[in-house]
Parts: sequence; structure tokens; C-alpha cells
Amino acid sequence: MPHTPTIVAGVEITPLCDAVGPMGPSIGLPFLDTFIGARADEGEWILHFHCFLLRDTDGHVTLVDTGVGPIGSPASSWAPVPGRLLDELAAAGATPSEIDTVVITHLHSDHYGGTAVAGRPVFPNARHVIQQAELDVAAPLVRQAVLDPIAALLDPVEGTAKISAGVSVHHTPGHTPGHQIVESEGFTMLGDILHHPVQLADPAIRYVYDDDPDQAAATRVAAVARLRAEGRLLATAHFPDPLIRL
Repeated sequence: MPHTPTIVAGVEITPLCDAVGPMGPSIGLPFLDTFIGARADEGEWILHFHCFLLRDTDGHVTLVDTGVGPIGSPASSWAPVPGRLLDELAAAGATPSEIDTVVITHLHSDHYGGTAVAGRPVFPNARHVIQQAELDVAAPLVRQAVLDPIAALLDPVEGTAKISAGVSVHHTPGHTPGHQIVESEGFTMLGDILHHPVQLADPAIRYVYDDDPDQAAATRVAAVARLRAEGRLLATAHFPDPLIRL
């Protein structure tokens, strides 16, 4: 079931639990070994995969990220598929055709895996917002799996862009060149700026799978400082708790 929705400045935010599973030694433990000092015999890093449903006061419905997708999706080689996104949406009272906007924070398979199935868009009436900087470096597999099926729905943006009356996106490069966050008044959906709660305590801690570790760390440090100063509600993609109040 989806997490309990919360309302911030008129925007209803519903965290959707798409999947939960271990990263495992080949994926998660390099991060733990390098940045936390954990060893393989200390257990697995259990990763949560959250998407977010936003409903504005003007009735606009936004979905942030589309999760790991079904069996056979690009994320299947490493993530706990199938994802539960469509069941979570149904439980939250939404259907794929009712989604007005899909924001893909970045083109990693656990964030776009549910965008298209069998070459067809899952959210046929939604514009799909992705930073142009992310599109510029998209791999051929990503183009085939997600970008080609949504070509008619694709809405490239650059930098900061307004999504609806209460929601906007902002370019936050580092984890990927075109990574973006989603914000409304008092609320920020972080995408993969943060991966592990230890990075909230010390934003300078790096993540082994950031495309540009230096830029990602700088982006993370600046973002956390600003978000703390503003006392924002944070939506996290991979923490056990999807919503954290600073």
C-alpha cells in the first residue's frame, strides 16, 4: 500500500513503494566498504525504491519517476522486479491515463523502468519531463527502451522549469549530467542526490556510482545546506522512510 499522503502548501504528496530489495555484494557493498567502513559479512544494504504522486490544488497530477518496471525491464539485471508502481497508483486512486506529467529525475533504470512496456508508453496522456542534458548522453539501450516509445510525449527542459502551478524541476548535475529534483513550496523530491541516510548526516560522503563524484558531492553539500536552512520536507527515493522533515 502507498504511504500516507501529506499536504504541503496545497500539494498532496503520496509516496509510492515500488520495490524493496538487497543491493547485494556486487552493487551495494562497494559504497558501504568505501564510505561507511562496512564489510560484506555485516549484512546487505536493503534498498527502497520510491516514486511519488503529486496532486496540485488545480487538479494537475504529477508522477515523479516510474520505478524498476516489470520483469524483463532494463532494471531486471539487478533490481527487485517486478515493481509495484501500478498497484500503488491504483491504491492511491489514480490510473495511468489520469497522469498529466511524468518527471523522470534521471535516466537510470530504477527511475525509468516503468515508463514504457512492450514499446508503448504506460502513461499515454502525460508529458514526460527530462533535462536536455540527460537526453544528450542517453545510451542506445535507454533510447530504445524508453525514449523512442515516448518520443511524442517527451518534453525536454533546461535548468529550472515550471511543471504546474505549484511544482517545478531544477537541474542538479553530478549523479548524472542531467539529474533533476522536483520542488513545490516547502517540499523537495531529491531523486538520487542522496542514496543513504549517512549522506544526510555528512553530505560530503560520496557514492561509488555517481557519474561525476566531485560535482555530485558539491551538488549534495549545497542542496542539503539550503534544504536545512529552509526547513523543507524531503522526499527520498531510496531511504527506508520516504519523507523526512529537516
